[in-house]
Amino acid sequence: MNRTAAKPKQPVVFCDFDGTITLSDNIVAIMRHFNPPGWESIVNDIVNGRKSIRKGVGEMFGLLPATMKDEIARYVKETAGIRPGFAELLELCRIESIPFYVTSGGIDFFLLPLLEPYDIEPDHIYCNSADFGGPQIKILWPHPCDEHCTTDCGMCKTRVIRSFPKERYERILIGDSITDFEGAKLADIIFARSHLAARCRELGVTFHEYETFHDVIAVLRRLHTHHNEQEELT
Repeated sequence: MNRTAAKPKQPVVFCDFDGTITLSDNIVAIMRHFNPPGWESIVNDIVNGRKSIRKGVGEMFGLLPATMKDEIARYVKETAGIRPGFAELLELCRIESIPFYVTSGGIDFFLLPLLEPYDIEPDHIYCNSADFGGPQIKILWPHPCDEHCTTDCGMCKTRVIRSFPKERYERILIGDSITDFEGAKLADIIFARSHLAARCRELGVTFHEYETFHDVIAVLRRLHTHHNEQEELT
């Protein structure tokens, strides 16, 4: 038996929220449903790179009155839907001692109520927040980009991922959007669907495609089996 094998890295999961944990992109769904004048041009500016995510999302929510807080949160809770297998994925991570972090560009007032039933540690949820003290909704950015990121993300996923050194951690990303791609560049293992999968294919980046979290679970189980086999060799 080889006793000199390197110690396996600790797996850690970073999971997007909108369109990943939920079945829909909630920010777009909110704008489409409440339809404040001007939101579509802001989305186009974000998609075409004319505005950063932080600037564009801030502008879109600034089109909505602060008095709509409860109505918006209720709409998301009633319509978002949780992707099948999410509870099972969390249970697997708990059993196998794999830290699970939510890394989202979503906003706490509609994100946290959807996650509440799943008993995720509060400090494992990274998202934006909002101020309802003025006439319009004002988005706050408690997790901005650091000196290593210049994309003006708003909630900087790469900053969170970099806080787990690649020398010690096997960094696993689950996402669906082009906004997850910067994080995917840092990940050891990528689970992708929708726009993120298309972007990975375009650039020849290796990834595991998923539709439900049951697909993710199947791969993680295989990886964890391999992880245990490596530990037996150390």
